[in-house]
Amino acid sequence: MGKDYYKILGINKGASEDDIKKGYRKMALKYHPDKNKSPGAEEKFKEIAEAYDVLSDKNKKEIYDKYGEEGLKNGPPPGSGFQGSAPGGGGGNYHYEFQGNPRDTFRMFFGGEDPFASFFSGGGGGGHGFGGHGGPRMFHFGGPSGQEEMDVDDEGYGHFGGPMGGGRPQRKRQDSAVVRELPVALEDIYKGATKKLKITRRVLNNDGRSTHNEDKILTIDIKPGWKAGTKITFPKEGDQTPNNIPADVVFVIKDKPHSVFTRENSDIRYKAKISLKDALCGTTLQIPTIDGRKIPLRLREVVKPHTVKRIQGEGLPIPKQPGKRGDLIIDFDVSFPSQISSTAKEILADCLPAS
Repeated sequence: MGKDYYKILGINKGASEDDIKKGYRKMALKYHPDKNKSPGAEEKFKEIAEAYDVLSDKNKKEIYDKYGEEGLKNGPPPGSGFQGSAPGGGGGNYHYEFQGNPRDTFRMFFGGEDPFASFFSGGGGGGHGFGGHGGPRMFHFGGPSGQEEMDVDDEGYGHFGGPMGGGRPQRKRQDSAVVRELPVALEDIYKGATKKLKITRRVLNNDGRSTHNEDKILTIDIKPGWKAGTKITFPKEGDQTPNNIPADVVFVIKDKPHSVFTRENSDIRYKAKISLKDALCGTTLQIPTIDGRKIPLRLREVVKPHTVKRIQGEGLPIPKQPGKRGDLIIDFDVSFPSQISSTAKEILADCLPAS
């Protein structure tokens, strides 16, 4: 003897469309495995989804009412003369098997991940054990198509129709933004660059319920002079589900550590190591630039502690002043000898001023 879908939903045979919806609503809430921890609740929850899938579909219900579960899944018996449409369309050779996801059926019916917030807590917040949905699973540095049973208006309200009709409109909320740092080398900040980043996200299938993973390439044009903290937003590129507005994906520019320079807004700093002799007697240094050139810097005066030299216009571009650049700032690291001879001390004592 096959399954009694009417009994599973707690309704009588010949129940109306509204009765079928009420039956599903009551039994799905009762046996949802996130609320019902009793043994067998998970399997019961699946049976409830299957029963609703059959009884809410006119063609499937017609076959089931006449020939039961066996006729629905294996076809009406020979000689029955049945002329109805097979589940999913087509002729008389068919095979029904429930392939839906019970949790997706639940979410589509109630219009949200957590209906218990309103059913059991007087309209309070969440925290009832339902899994949320976030943004893409990043990174290699990568719209719903055919939502047949939900239309979304400009204000984000989902209107359910067809066999999944669940009642009043449910407001769809956008997931929180997914924020990731994007390290960028100073050379790229100096001249600009294009970055192609691959995200992986969930995308709705044509049935408007199930999802699959999809890679997508996002292109970012790094503008010369962009400062650390600059944000680049890709609207609604997060995971898709039947009941959410996908999250925005946001990249935040971060300066990648450099082996030679450090950055201060549009200026860059370089530390030149010199000997005590050069600090006292003078020398000519070859100062590197961010674009690979060398600039000669003549030191004529004594380099004292905290001495700073500035070469104008050799820093990074200034975004709000096209054609202008910051400065290259040179700090000095004077290397003192670890020891000197007695003769050298005498010579220094005679040559160096007392104060």
